[in-house]
Amino acid sequence: MRLIYICLVMKKILIINGPNLNLLGTREPEVYGGLSFEEYFEELKKEFSSVQLEYFQSNVEGELINKLHEVGFTYHGVIFNAGGYTHTSVAIGDAIAGIETPVVEVHISNVYAREEYRHVSLMAKHCKGVISGFGLGSYKLALKSVLG
Repeated sequence: MRLIYICLVMKKILIINGPNLNLLGTREPEVYGGLSFEEYFEELKKEFSSVQLEYFQSNVEGELINKLHEVGFTYHGVIFNAGGYTHTSVAIGDAIAGIETPVVEVHISNVYAREEYRHVSLMAKHCKGVISGFGLGSYKLALKSVLG
């Protein structure tokens, strides 16, 4: 009897959350909802069990850039909510431009229904796409877009 081995490699996708997103579930629940990201991430891992999902959060710009550099040539995709850095960080935009892994920019709230300064993203032109305004469901939409 001949054995045939099939090697299945799970797609690796990293979700990165930037400043203040560690406070989800307690911070402005009327804008961001009452669920912590860790709770939501467990739901995503169950729903997307065929994908190797990882999560990283930092309030520090340089740590976010370092993480992009670390995974930006080996992962299948990055889902990135840079929070306020979206509108202020040229360096994060440059880091996304410098890697090969596609990045999808995500926002929980509809940034276009908020303050005018939130209407400008310094990342978007380097990203595969931008998803905004679907609550935590924005991450699920981004995952589906990365998985094709």
